[in-house]
Amino acid sequence: MLQADHLAEPDLVEPARPVKRRSRPIIRSAGIRLALVYATVFGVSAFALAFSLWYSTVGLLQRQVEVSVRNDASALGDHFAVGGIPSLVMAIRDRLANNIDGDAIYLLIDPLGNRIIGNLDRWPAGLTEVNAWYELPVTRQGVGSIALLRAYPIIGGDELLVGRDVRARAELRRVLQDGLLWAMGIMAVLGLLGALVIRSLFRRMIRDISSTTRAISRGDLTKRVPKTGDGDEFDELAEIINDMLDRITKLMDGVREVSNSIAHDLRTPITRARTRLEDASLHASTPDDLKAAIERATDDLDGIVAVFQALLRIAEIEAGARRSAFSRFDLTPLLMDIDELYRVVAEERDMTLLTNIASMLPLFGDRQLIQQAVTNLLDNALKFSPAGGTISFTAQAENSVIEISVSDHGPGIAEDDRQRATERFFRAESARSTAGSGLGLSLVAAVAQLHNGTLRLTDNNPGLRAVISLPTRPVD
Repeated sequence: MLQADHLAEPDLVEPARPVKRRSRPIIRSAGIRLALVYATVFGVSAFALAFSLWYSTVGLLQRQVEVSVRNDASALGDHFAVGGIPSLVMAIRDRLANNIDGDAIYLLIDPLGNRIIGNLDRWPAGLTEVNAWYELPVTRQGVGSIALLRAYPIIGGDELLVGRDVRARAELRRVLQDGLLWAMGIMAVLGLLGALVIRSLFRRMIRDISSTTRAISRGDLTKRVPKTGDGDEFDELAEIINDMLDRITKLMDGVREVSNSIAHDLRTPITRARTRLEDASLHASTPDDLKAAIERATDDLDGIVAVFQALLRIAEIEAGARRSAFSRFDLTPLLMDIDELYRVVAEERDMTLLTNIASMLPLFGDRQLIQQAVTNLLDNALKFSPAGGTISFTAQAENSVIEISVSDHGPGIAEDDRQRATERFFRAESARSTAGSGLGLSLVAAVAQLHNGTLRLTDNNPGLRAVISLPTRPVD
C-alpha cells in the first residue's frame, strides 16, 4: 500500500596621532573610518533585510508546493487503500483531466520501470530515492520544464511519482534575485551618500574644535567652539568644551592675580627686611644693634614663609589630599575648646563672645582643618570688631547639615566684594589698613569645599556673618 506515514519530511581602531601638515594615508582619517563603519553597518543591515525578504518569499512558495504534493499523495494513498491499483489509476486519470493550471505531475510505474499512467514520458534521471524531495528537469509532451518531485513506494513493487511544475516559481525567484541585486545597488549608493554626510558632519565638528584649540595654543584664550543652534550632540559637546575653556581661562586669570598679589604683597616685607639688614651692616655700632636688626628682618621673612605655607596648605586642601585623615568625631568638644580660648582673647580686647553650641554635633571630616577654619573666622571677627563690640559664635545641626556661624559688628564686606572675598590675596577697601595676607577666607572656603560644604558671607547689619555648612554624612 502507499506509505502515508512517509509523507512528512524526515576601534581597526588606531590611536589618534598629532595633526601634521603633510599628506597621510586616507584610512588614517578618523572621518573616513567613521564613514566606512557607517557604510558597512548600513550595508550589512540592508543586505540582511533584503535577503530575509527574499528567503521568506521563496521559502513560502516552496512550502506551499510541498504541502500541495503531500496532500495530493495522501489522497491518492486513500484511493489505493480502497480499490488498489485500478482505483489509483482512475484517480490519477481524473486529476490529469481536471488539472486546470496544468502544473500537476504524476507517473505510476511497475516494478520493471514500465509506465502505467501519468503525464511524464519516463522516470526522471537522478531521482533514485523514495520519500525525498527532488527539483529536476522534466519533459512533458515534448516541452522541457522544472518540477519539484517526490516518489512513494507502493505495495507490490510499483512506484508513484507526484510533483508540481515549478517553472513559474523559478521565474519568480529569478525576478526576486534581480530585484535584490538592484536593491543592493541602490542601498550601496544610499549608504555611500549617508557615509559622506556623516563624514562631512564629523569633519565640520573636528574642524571647529581644531581651529579653537589651535587659536588657544597660540595664546588667544577668548576663542570658543561655535554652536550650530540645533541642540544636538555636537552642540552639547561644544558647550562642554566651552565650559572647560571658561574654567581654564578663569584659573589662568586666578594664577595671574595670585602672581601679581604675591609680587605686590611680598615686595614690601622683603624690601623692609633687606633695608634693615643693609642699614645694620652700615650703621650698627654694637652687637646688640646688629642682633636687633637681624631679629626684625627675621620676623619679616617669617611672615613671608607663613604666606607661602598658607598657599601650599590651600592648594593641598583643594587637591583633596587631606581626605585620608577624615574620621567620624563629635564636633561639639572641639568647638567648646575654641570658645574657651577665644573668650579670653575677646575679654582682653574688651569684647563679648556670645556662644550657642549644640550638645552633640557628629561629623565625618578632618578635625584639624575644621579647627583652623573656625579659628580663622573668629580671628577675622576679633580683628575687625570695635572695642566693646559683640561677636556671636553658634553651631547647630538641622536636616543632616551642621551650620557654624560667626557674626560681628565690624565694617563688614560690601556686597560687590563678597563674591571675591574667598579669592587668594583679595582684600576689601575696609581691610587695606589691617594686617593680614588675604588668605584666611580662601582657606576657610577650601576646607568647606573639601568636606562637600559651603561658605556663605552675608550682611549682619552692621558687620559680617560667615556661615560654614557641612553635611554630617560623607558624600560620594
